[in-house]
Amino acid sequence: MHSDLLAPSDTFARRHISPSETEIAEMLAQLGYHSLDELATAVVPAEIRLKKPLALGERLPLGEHELLEEMQNLAADNVVLRSFIGQGYYDTVTPPVILRNVFEDPGWYTQYTPYQAEISQGRLEALINYQTMIEDLTALPMANASLLDEATAAAEAMNMCVEHAPGAEGPAEQGRGSKPRQVFWVQAETHPQTISVMHTRAEPLGIVLRVGTVHEIAAALDPEVAGVLLSYPTTDGRIEDYRGLISQAHAAGASVVMASDLLALTLLIPPGELGADIAIGSAQRFGVPMGFGGPHAAFLAAKDDFRRQMPGRIIGASRDAKGKVAFRLALQTREQHIRREKATSNICTAQVLLAVMASMYAVYHGPEGLTRIAERVRGFTAVIAAGLGKLGYRVRPGAYFDTLRIDLDAHKQAEVLARAIDRGLNLRRYDDGVGISCDETTNHTDVHDLLEAFAVGHDELPFEVAALVEGTELPMLALRRSSPFLTHPTFHRYHAEHEMLRYLNRLTTKDLSLTTSMIPLGSCTMKLNATAEMLPVTWPEFGRLHPFAPAEQWGGYRAMFDQLEAWLAEITGFAAVSLQPNSGAQGEYTGLLAIRAYHRARNEAHRTICLIPQSAHGTNPASAVLAGMQVVVVASAADGTIDMADLRAKAEKHGRQLGALMVTYPSTHGVFESTIREVCDIVHRHGGQSTWTART
Repeated sequence: MHSDLLAPSDTFARRHISPSETEIAEMLAQLGYHSLDELATAVVPAEIRLKKPLALGERLPLGEHELLEEMQNLAADNVVLRSFIGQGYYDTVTPPVILRNVFEDPGWYTQYTPYQAEISQGRLEALINYQTMIEDLTALPMANASLLDEATAAAEAMNMCVEHAPGAEGPAEQGRGSKPRQVFWVQAETHPQTISVMHTRAEPLGIVLRVGTVHEIAAALDPEVAGVLLSYPTTDGRIEDYRGLISQAHAAGASVVMASDLLALTLLIPPGELGADIAIGSAQRFGVPMGFGGPHAAFLAAKDDFRRQMPGRIIGASRDAKGKVAFRLALQTREQHIRREKATSNICTAQVLLAVMASMYAVYHGPEGLTRIAERVRGFTAVIAAGLGKLGYRVRPGAYFDTLRIDLDAHKQAEVLARAIDRGLNLRRYDDGVGISCDETTNHTDVHDLLEAFAVGHDELPFEVAALVEGTELPMLALRRSSPFLTHPTFHRYHAEHEMLRYLNRLTTKDLSLTTSMIPLGSCTMKLNATAEMLPVTWPEFGRLHPFAPAEQWGGYRAMFDQLEAWLAEITGFAAVSLQPNSGAQGEYTGLLAIRAYHRARNEAHRTICLIPQSAHGTNPASAVLAGMQVVVVASAADGTIDMADLRAKAEKHGRQLGALMVTYPSTHGVFESTIREVCDIVHRHGGQSTWTART
């Protein structure tokens, strides 16, 4: 018996590479080749062809059912506890109509990135719903169609403030002529992951990032400060009235960014009404699973003064002579398409699927439904605070929405955390205590279990939780929202499931996806999401895991990361791989930061020139600028390849300052550079490093 007869019959290639042998032969004949090997030999130059098979494991390829079994084994090594960690990530309820008809629907998850409005009308309508939702909840007039995550949005907002500040370069600042402002303050009580990303993004651009309390910020507002980021609520749950500080910042010529929580903004005076210039945050808790950290759609809204600094996409609406409305890309990755090496952002895409989910969550619940969810979350938080008080704990004072911080000594902290784990609860861990964040999924059983975890020394709670519910008053908020939001009819029409189902179906019929056609457009955002790949995304063992859960709870994820890193290292030929970048453009940026650090470690910080061929992806020069490098463009030859003479001349000219070469491989022309080894050798001889934007 031939061994191939015992191989899996439901392999990925058999099910998802659709042309038959006959169709392949017909296509080859049209091109003048006899076999796929002959075609590959003609297209991929021998100098760069892989000389050995990839060592990706003896069991590959797996059949789809075998893959799902393996994923189930990995999922079983993840321990999903009820999460009260917060810190920007919350459990949420994805309405079944959205789960089944957006998240699990290939009419949504196989769509092409909406560069072309005429084949993206359904998505563009969903995204304009998203923008409207953000504009209404933040009370700011302009929002983009989502960003990568909250920390990235904060970094983008920081750049916007610096670009907009008096003395900054750019069209908005012509004629001001004052000294550039390069200092940016961030409130110390901001999510730590946000502060970390902002530090990384600030340093290459020469932005001086300072972290301090609101009192320290108020005392430091001087002519060098471009902007301030305030958290509303803070990472440990406090709700503060920043109106005085915002006025003081504006008087000093600084802009104000507020990191906000969308659900809290249904109850709180929005940032725009407080005077903020920009608002950022995450839409994750609007029906998008935590997924161990994402992806999730971030938001960025701003005053109209910042229109020219706005990153990402803005969706607009046009009306024809007959009054019919069509949606368009009013602003589409302006930085890459227009400014390139003068860009201030390398954002080239948006979290479209997740933004659609979040927008539909708001459409389905409407303003009354969102407010009801927020009041319930706040109510449970108040009940827990009252119970902790009865148990003798000190909850940090002040107004709050969904998060409490409790001061504990090391011994009591260890006891409480151990009792919480025994009851299937994850709490946030501080050096001097613990934190509790409620969310949409919090219920009466959770409250009872939480209070039991704190009832150290008691066999059972010394009071009835029901009595707390009846007797607890919600804390009075001087910042209670009074302005309406989500007033557009779309947010009031589709609250019944059958209406929502019909609305989603109408939108999908206006889009091109793999459900209707192949997608011939070449891009780094092509979608071939097999059903077998999408199924595990919705499993709770992957979807409900908090990104800051203790390491012993995510063994399945760790095994998956280790395996993927090993495979990518084998495919790329590198010693190690990082999975941290959350988009291709951020991967480019990360590689350039590594090169920058390499030169600095060798006392060659002066190497800041980055050579980039004309054929490179549009994000390449933008990433180089953000990494603190100066872009020098290398010409392309007539056939689309790198002009070697121009490369040699520019490498020679900038030899002492040459830091990096950045190529897209294959190029945006679809060309594999047969001279790529020589290209790299030229750069290396002049002391530079090379980084490739490649498709694995």
